[in-house]
Amino acid sequence: MTKMNPICALLSTAVLAAACGPKVLVPPRLDLEPFPNVGLATFSIENAKGDLNEMATQGFLSELFHAQPGVRVIELGPLERLIDEAGRDRLDREVLRRIAAEYDVPVIFTGHMKVSNVTPEASLYRFPSVSAVVSVQLTVRMLETESGATVWSNSVRATEAVGELGVTGGEIVFAAQDPNEAYGHLVQHLIVEVTRDLRPTYR
Repeated sequence: MTKMNPICALLSTAVLAAACGPKVLVPPRLDLEPFPNVGLATFSIENAKGDLNEMATQGFLSELFHAQPGVRVIELGPLERLIDEAGRDRLDREVLRRIAAEYDVPVIFTGHMKVSNVTPEASLYRFPSVSAVVSVQLTVRMLETESGATVWSNSVRATEAVGELGVTGGEIVFAAQDPNEAYGHLVQHLIVEVTRDLRPTYR
């Protein structure tokens, strides 16, 4: 019977111990615990209309709560309304400081969805509608309300076949009787990818 070299035996034992040893919980890269409150503006959407952005906002909120229970989130509504109320034409330090004063949030999350590469397959059965292959990019940022600085950002893209899209004046409208069935998988994929930094991991 061939004997194993002592050094090889030690290395094998160390590798085996490392592989079988207890895993350590590593905190998320973006830890929200230090903040007493966190603001969340309703995500905006470009090149499409409907409730896709609202569905993504609520999905982001649910994933945030699942990843970091106990975080206090204040829903701020559409960012466009917050900008208008501040008398500005874009999101700047003045708008952010007004949000901080009114809602007592040191940071806020904003998100923007851009829809592109829509390839529709029209159907005139009963009601004009289409199913289509669409590409959606979701960009989420966390901003400091005092300084206006971006302290975290992540952007993801997904391309999938989506059902039950409406067409109004030649424009794609995300408005289905059952949004979760029509394009829930697309939204879920985007949310899971964009929130990776919010989740703790085991190593």
